[in-house]
Amino acid sequence: MKNNNLPERPDHRLIYEAIAPESRVLDLGCGTGELLYHLVRFKQARVQGIEMDQQAFYECVKRGLSVFQGDTETGLMDDDVILNQCLQEVRKVDFVIEEALRIGKRVIVGFPNFAHFHSRLMLGLGGRSPVTAALPYLWYDTPNVRFLSIKDFQIFCAEKRLEILSAHLLGKTGPVTFWPNLFALNAVFVLTKGKEGGRR
Repeated sequence: MKNNNLPERPDHRLIYEAIAPESRVLDLGCGTGELLYHLVRFKQARVQGIEMDQQAFYECVKRGLSVFQGDTETGLMDDDVILNQCLQEVRKVDFVIEEALRIGKRVIVGFPNFAHFHSRLMLGLGGRSPVTAALPYLWYDTPNVRFLSIKDFQIFCAEKRLEILSAHLLGKTGPVTFWPNLFALNAVFVLTKGKEGGRR
């Protein structure tokens, strides 16, 4: 039986479960606000969303959410900061994550895994830019400015001295534990500042 207290999308459910009741949450690139709506209604979270897409912004407003229409790269605010499915769309990744960790105790980052075997097959054997469930856009119509893999992000965290509190690697039907860089479609990481305090 479907639990209406939980968001529909698997990555949203993981993020929802990672956030404590009554937390302050900033969601950068909040989309239509499904995740924030569930956090407000069922966890009494104090939420703030930022979304550039005009139609998605209006959907958030219809849900009664506090949301600004703006750029995630120009300055941030709070407690838990969510960067879900937007990291591949920003140009200043270092700046966005550094700012998110400056104002948040934890940062929850979700992104599609470009190293999924379907992507590798389409590029390696088909000679075409990949289009998958996690990367649904054609090359000329994509908002993505970069493509990263799970391994890329793990190396990035090590280089920037970011502590990975937990990692959730998702396939089409559930968690992936075997060769996730090859078989996971999406990843959700929960980060905090490392013991040495962040960037080199």
